[in-house]
Amino acid sequence: MAAAQGQRSDGAGEMESSEGMVADSAPLPFRAAVDALRGARLRPEIEIDPTRPPQRLAPYAYALEAAVVENDEDLADGRLVLLHDPSGHDAWQGTFRLVTLVRAELEPEMAADPLLPEVCWSWLTGALRARGLSAGEASGTVTRAGSHYFGGLSERPPASQIEIRASWTPREGSGGVPDAGAHLAAWCDLLCQIAGLPPAGPGDGSVVSLPQRRGPLSP
Repeated sequence: MAAAQGQRSDGAGEMESSEGMVADSAPLPFRAAVDALRGARLRPEIEIDPTRPPQRLAPYAYALEAAVVENDEDLADGRLVLLHDPSGHDAWQGTFRLVTLVRAELEPEMAADPLLPEVCWSWLTGALRARGLSAGEASGTVTRAGSHYFGGLSERPPASQIEIRASWTPREGSGGVPDAGAHLAAWCDLLCQIAGLPPAGPGDGSVVSLPQRRGPLSP
């Protein structure tokens, strides 16, 4: 996976890949939003690549997959999809929609916290607010799951995982273009937080993150 800006691979190569290609016939607001995604400056722990977007959710879509990597260990991963319907969408209350999946493994004591789902959802909304962004028509789920291993896998310790699925409508600015780069940066803040990394910016010491996990995500 190619690293984000600061550790990003050549941007032109990204757009030449089949996953990263945006047709010249795509509407200008959508192309501008995609350019903003590609130009966002992210934390060096974030590795990001374009991936094949869903085909039936909207007339135009662009997708990124990312992982938080530290000392060659994947601490969390996720996917962010930008959808665009020039005609608008009643459920979105706008012409753009962001859809995400974020997941990370947890220490058992964190997985047992009954307030964990509410806390994880507040991390998403808080990450957007911290960057001055609105999340119109926000909705989603927070799921925690546990795995216990038996038979030939019985030597593996039990594992717990948290998963956030969410979508929201970004506010559209000049020319009907949302600040997609800022929304990507906020999403990466969430990804780093769920990975257990300390806050990157000054004044963020009150933010509580998950403890770092003991091993990489299970496939």
